[in-house]
Amino acid sequence: MRWRLPRAEPGQVVGLFGGSFDPPHAGHVHLTQEAMKRLRLDRLWWLVSPGNPLKPDPPAPLVERLAQARARVGHPRVVITDIEAQLGTRATIDTLSRLQRLYPGTRFVWLMGADNLAGFHCWERWQDIAMRVPIAVFARPGQRLAALNSPTARLFARARLRAANAALLGRRAPPCWVWLDMPMRPESSTALRRQARRGPGSGGAQTYAGNIAGR
Repeated sequence: MRWRLPRAEPGQVVGLFGGSFDPPHAGHVHLTQEAMKRLRLDRLWWLVSPGNPLKPDPPAPLVERLAQARARVGHPRVVITDIEAQLGTRATIDTLSRLQRLYPGTRFVWLMGADNLAGFHCWERWQDIAMRVPIAVFARPGQRLAALNSPTARLFARARLRAANAALLGRRAPPCWVWLDMPMRPESSTALRRQARRGPGSGGAQTYAGNIAGR
């Protein structure tokens, strides 16, 4: 099989931002911008998943979500990928294992919102994920208390890096994670899908604004 995988060099720090992106929105773009800046990433890949095993309803077709994401991101060091579909992986731990074999020497950092940290202990082999790659957690509205008191945050409390040192995260050996506060964005893919089902005039167009371009 001929894969269409993005390029990365040994020694580079690559952020991995996984999700359904159903649909992608300004909150995803904002997290991407903050991650590139505060973690000093060489590259950032959106891993648009075929489907989230923790969600009961299937997402929109992958090709549609990829096109929507690419319409939002024009930064030369941010790549929209369907890596999981190409590799045939669904669980994050399997994706990370394959990527680390395919890119020896590349330093990967897992990126996620605070809502994912709150439920991270429900992910398949979640402790192995934390032991495999550094993790950057970005604040989400209403999630701080649940996230910072989650089983993951408690178990790895001593591995937490100060936010002032976030730029060092990609060079640290796991387990290592950082909590990053940032200006809050209210968007969520769930809310946008509800607005789309309600049809025009529901306010979805305003909430959907926000793109990232290269500089």
